[in-house]
Amino acid sequence: MSRLLRIPIIACLLLLSMHGYTYASYASKMDTDSSYYFADGIISQQVLANYLSRSITQAELIASEGCYNDGPYPNKEDDIRMLKNIGAKFIGRSVYSWGKEHFFLMPSFWANAKAAIDAFHAYDSTVVFQAAVFEIVTENVEDIPVPVWVFEAFGLPVEQRNFVYQAMLNKEGRLVDHWRKGSSVPDITQMETKLFFYYLACRYMEIGIEAIHFGQAQLMAMAGREAGFAAWKELLDKVRLSALTVARRGTVICDSHLPNGGMVVDGKLLFDYVSFPLRLKEIIDEPQKVELEVGYYDGIYQKTMGGITPSGWSCERSLYLVEFDNFGISKHRDEPNWKDHYAWGYDEITWFSKQPEDYRNEFLHYAHQWVRQTDPYGFLQMPGSRIITGAETNRYRANTQGPNCPMGKNQENTIKAIWGKTN
Repeated sequence: MSRLLRIPIIACLLLLSMHGYTYASYASKMDTDSSYYFADGIISQQVLANYLSRSITQAELIASEGCYNDGPYPNKEDDIRMLKNIGAKFIGRSVYSWGKEHFFLMPSFWANAKAAIDAFHAYDSTVVFQAAVFEIVTENVEDIPVPVWVFEAFGLPVEQRNFVYQAMLNKEGRLVDHWRKGSSVPDITQMETKLFFYYLACRYMEIGIEAIHFGQAQLMAMAGREAGFAAWKELLDKVRLSALTVARRGTVICDSHLPNGGMVVDGKLLFDYVSFPLRLKEIIDEPQKVELEVGYYDGIYQKTMGGITPSGWSCERSLYLVEFDNFGISKHRDEPNWKDHYAWGYDEITWFSKQPEDYRNEFLHYAHQWVRQTDPYGFLQMPGSRIITGAETNRYRANTQGPNCPMGKNQENTIKAIWGKTN
């Protein structure tokens, strides 16, 4: 059955779910014996929390040679071993492109990622792999043809053409050439941006992806809150509609970095959960030491918005996770500064990687416990593999160090122990 012919059936199901009917019908199945059960566009609060409580950043895990954004990724097979050993359930940022749209024209980009997902699901079919659609688009997007089904999903006349870079940019010039010349922040209110993001979301779901991180959604909404939120709602509604038949369990879990705590339209949350950096506060009289604090800088703790979730259940505040973010290093390395978001001059994962092993392990215990005790809606996403800056290697790796991963930083057993203490 074609995508077009399926739409009336899908629309009926989505309409039911928007009124809470579908959620009620599935809620009885989501019991303690089905801790990771979700289906048909519905994920319960408890199941979502279960996944976030076992989430780990494993950047580009399922990408393959020739399709890496940030250089070599050796000894990846040891990461698979580690993830199985610690019991990971949500593999964050497992595949993405940062301004490298030519990846999407490479059959190996999609086929190898699908093979990696399928292989892991043969071991544990409940594990969720997350892709990312970031706040960047380059002129190279014009090499990608627009599929017929993308036009059909938005009710547009079918054309034979490629995506148009200029049509994705803000008409007032906001954030145009923001990253470099010919590389901009796309404007979500532009139809071309929605078409491109929908294309990416569907392609990812087709290979087994069940979660998508949509970068800095508020940045892409530009200055128009009402128009920007409406555009995100239109896109996400269509992505979820497609997920009912394209995603492996009929569901896609969507999040974004949302510094104001959420996006709400008519009392309904647009994203399933919020993600945000940890926002580490330097302890001035203890060099390299940091702490977490409610209200520090733009941290998300106790700030997420409430409403009706995309799955139909109500929450006082949205669930969220905090992660060890990467964004480069400052000009004041090894010096504290509460007026910026660096930790002793470094991004969060680079700072973490620089610390002695004992303090890295101590800090994971501290951060996990602090987040859970400070805010019942919050979860710490563990660091597994992520790009760092200005170090002897390009990636932090949590693996136990050994011949199969000589660059491992030895947080594997700590993560396993922390997760072993919680539900």
